[in-house]
Amino acid sequence: MPRRSDLEKQLGVSFKDKGLLQQALVHSSFVNERPKEGTESNERMEFLGDAVLGLVVAHDLFATLPDMDEGSLTEQRTHLVRRDTLADAARRLGLGEALLLGRGEEGGGGRDRPTNLAHVYEAVVGAIYLDRGLEAASDFVRHSLSEELARVGNEPYPADAKSQLQEITQSRHQTTPHYHVTKAEGPDHARRFTVEVTVDGQTLGTGRGTSKQEAEKEAARQALTEIEARAGDDPTGMSNVCT
Repeated sequence: MPRRSDLEKQLGVSFKDKGLLQQALVHSSFVNERPKEGTESNERMEFLGDAVLGLVVAHDLFATLPDMDEGSLTEQRTHLVRRDTLADAARRLGLGEALLLGRGEEGGGGRDRPTNLAHVYEAVVGAIYLDRGLEAASDFVRHSLSEELARVGNEPYPADAKSQLQEITQSRHQTTPHYHVTKAEGPDHARRFTVEVTVDGQTLGTGRGTSKQEAEKEAARQALTEIEARAGDDPTGMSNVCT
C-alpha cells in the first residue's frame, strides 16, 4: 500500500486536510469489520464526487463540442463517467493499492474490482473538491481522464445500447433484458437514479443518471461489456450468459 505522500504525488494534489484523502479510501467492508472504531466509509464522498465529475465532464463537452446535439453530448458524457472508464483511471493512479478493505473483500479480489475502483475514484474527486475547491477538482478530472477526453468526438459510441442488448438477447436466447430502479435519491429537481439490468435472472449491468432513461442506457452498456468479457472466443458472444 503506497504511503499517503506518494499517493498525493500520483494524484498531483497536496491535501491540506489529509483526513479527507484518508476517508476517500475507506471501503464499506473495512468499516463493517470495525464497527466500534467509528470509521466512516467513502460512500458519502463518492456521492459528492459523482456530482462534481458529472459537472466537469458536461462543462468540457459543452465547451469543446459546440455543434453536438444534446443526445450525442449525453452519450459522450455517459461513456466518460461509466464504471469501466473510471476503473481504468483509478488503476493508472494506483488507487486500488491504496484502498482500505475488509479482509473478505480483499480476499475476493476487491482491489481490482471495477465497481470498487470507480467508486474510490469518485470519492477522491469529492475529497479534492472539499479540500481544494472546484478548480482543483476540475484539474484533477481533466488530468486523470486526459486519455479518454482526447478521444472525445473522434470515436463512435453505441447510439442505442438498450436496443443492441435486446437484439442480442432476443435473437440468441429468446429472452429480453429487464430494468429496475434500485435507488432514487436527491430532491425532485435533482434526482439521481440507479438502475440494474438483468438477463435471465443475472445482473449484468448497473447504471446511474439524472433520469431513468440515462441510467438504463448506462446499465445496458455495462451489460454489453460484460457479455463481451464473458464470451471470450465464443462466436455467439453469450457464453456463460443466460445459462
